[in-house]
Amino acid sequence: MLVSRIIPCLLVKDRGLVKSVRFQDHRYVGDPINAVKIFNEKEVDELVILDIDASAEQREPDYQMIANVAQECRMPLCYGGGVRTAEQVQRIIKLGVEKVAVGLAALEVPALVSDAARIVGNQSVVVILDVRKVGGKYEVFTRRGTEGSGKTPVELGKHFESAGAGEIIVNAIDQDGVMEGYDLQLVEEMYEAIHVPLTILGGAGSLEHIRLLLFRFGQLGASAGSLFVYRGKFKAVLINYPTAAEKRSLISQS
Repeated sequence: MLVSRIIPCLLVKDRGLVKSVRFQDHRYVGDPINAVKIFNEKEVDELVILDIDASAEQREPDYQMIANVAQECRMPLCYGGGVRTAEQVQRIIKLGVEKVAVGLAALEVPALVSDAARIVGNQSVVVILDVRKVGGKYEVFTRRGTEGSGKTPVELGKHFESAGAGEIIVNAIDQDGVMEGYDLQLVEEMYEAIHVPLTILGGAGSLEHIRLLLFRFGQLGASAGSLFVYRGKFKAVLINYPTAAEKRSLISQS
């Protein structure tokens, strides 16, 4: 049975924890390992870590960094960044990671998703779709949001679901870091079309935004970055997460 999940998403650049706004203006906010330790104490549902340099620099995943994080992490962990082969997916899973996310490579290497799903299982293969609205229509973008694919997220979501992806992460580029709420129109289009678990990323600035998402759509993943690393209108860096009572209240309404 699917359950609602509240999921911090951490971006790693040069092995440091950063936050962005619409995929630009990266601000250093701390050490990933320290953040993981705090999230352990707060008993988060799941954690997503994305190495945003790996794919852009066309380099292999940083296996030592992944191993360090996985060793410390006491919650289900999803890693993404630089993955281009099913063998890399398998190697990362063997380091103690539960899920591996692919984005650009899923488009460039047609057999990647199906090969990885066959080796490690559908439940461990996640596809990230970075999406923005162009001319009134949603389009999937790659290379840090600079290159359009010409494909809609619904089109690609269905394709990767058929290929064997066990989960789709929908990341709204225009909402990234602005903390003004999720793009609910985008979520609705994906929710009606996709049958594997969905995780929604981009825009959450308050627990109310998460409540609205879960109340409207029910069982899915509500992910956020800024919400869980900033506090207050001046965006002081503070790793945080809903209390157990707050989380029960948010999920009970979904």
